[in-house]
Amino acid sequence: MQSLPVDLLIEVLLGLYLGLLTGIVPAFVAGSLGFLVRYFTGVTLPGFGVVVLALSIASVQGGLLGLVEPTIAQSPRLLVAVLVVLMLALYAHNQGDKLGAELPRRLSFTRLRQRTLSADVVELVGSVGQVTVRPTGEIRNMEGYPPLSATLRQTLKSGSWRLPADLPLSELESRLEERLRTDHDLADVDVAIDEQGRATITAAPPSGSLSRRVAAGQRAVSIATLVPTGLGRGDEVTVRTGERSIAGTVVSARTDIDDEHARAPVPDDPPAELATDGGADVESEIHTAKPTAATAGGPGRVTVSVARRDVKAVLEADSPRLVVRSRGTSREFEAFALVKREGYAVRRITVGTSDAADESADLEDPPSTGTVSVLAVRRQGSETGGRSNGWVFGPGIERRLEPDDEAFLAGPDDAIEAFAEAIAR
Repeated sequence: MQSLPVDLLIEVLLGLYLGLLTGIVPAFVAGSLGFLVRYFTGVTLPGFGVVVLALSIASVQGGLLGLVEPTIAQSPRLLVAVLVVLMLALYAHNQGDKLGAELPRRLSFTRLRQRTLSADVVELVGSVGQVTVRPTGEIRNMEGYPPLSATLRQTLKSGSWRLPADLPLSELESRLEERLRTDHDLADVDVAIDEQGRATITAAPPSGSLSRRVAAGQRAVSIATLVPTGLGRGDEVTVRTGERSIAGTVVSARTDIDDEHARAPVPDDPPAELATDGGADVESEIHTAKPTAATAGGPGRVTVSVARRDVKAVLEADSPRLVVRSRGTSREFEAFALVKREGYAVRRITVGTSDAADESADLEDPPSTGTVSVLAVRRQGSETGGRSNGWVFGPGIERRLEPDDEAFLAGPDDAIEAFAEAIAR
């Protein structure tokens, strides 16, 4: 009489063992079948069918394993094993059905490359979304280059950069790399940004940055003169030395005011009038403030790239004067201003992925009452060499928009709105 609980416990443990042994294959089949049916048809496989399928597979497997014996079939362990098999099969089916419902129907390498930011990190400034990208972890050294200095490493680690939030992550990474090269004269940099706007930076310190900005056949000459306010690297200038005027390009500039700002100590405690409302720390903003690339103006020194034959004349001048030459107006901004002046709007759209969007996206018959002009189209394919930033300007009326194409449209607001709704379905 006292051995009954012990015998029952042994039967339960043996039933659990047999159930786990024979339930692995039915659970795998039920989970796979539930995922495939839900993913391709959108219908959930009935639970009764899962039970029948699992029992059938378990009985066949049990027969192959020699588990169907009179002693086992008449013992309580068989009931426990059947319950374990059914629970495993139903759980696997539920997980497979859930995965089939959540997995995107159309998954391509283009979509993977064009991952975008999470909506939680996007900040709306007016009607434009922006994101503040900050580095995460340590700033890594790039293999094959000398290590970064402690000052430059700390500057990069404490930095933050505001970028447009409507761009894919690959484009954000390219823009941040270009900005870091420009601001810090890095020899090379590699940036990886995740969906939360956190950047992993691998950088190489500046190496011969001045010589790389001097063109072949020219020499860099430093002169002490009155520096115009706003002078920056790349400006075209004329050095006047008495009766001669020598053309050159600014490769670096520094004024006494810039040096004073660089030597100014950072206050330990922020002044009372700069107290924040809880949104940001004033001290961190003071530490992370960076001077602009343009000079403040005043007495200083400028390094100018001039022709080799003009080096002696510049060095022998007693009081050279610096005159900035005009580069002209940006034609891109002029063209955009003319479009806005005529009452037209410029909008960036993405063509939908449905068949209806492909049928209605003919450039020669826009689905609107006004005239819509397609200024540029970006497409993944042979025309752009597989690059994500290849734009085709002025595509022409013989070109049709295809799913996932990005395009810039120009025209009346109502016409663009109707056109965008038609091709985005």
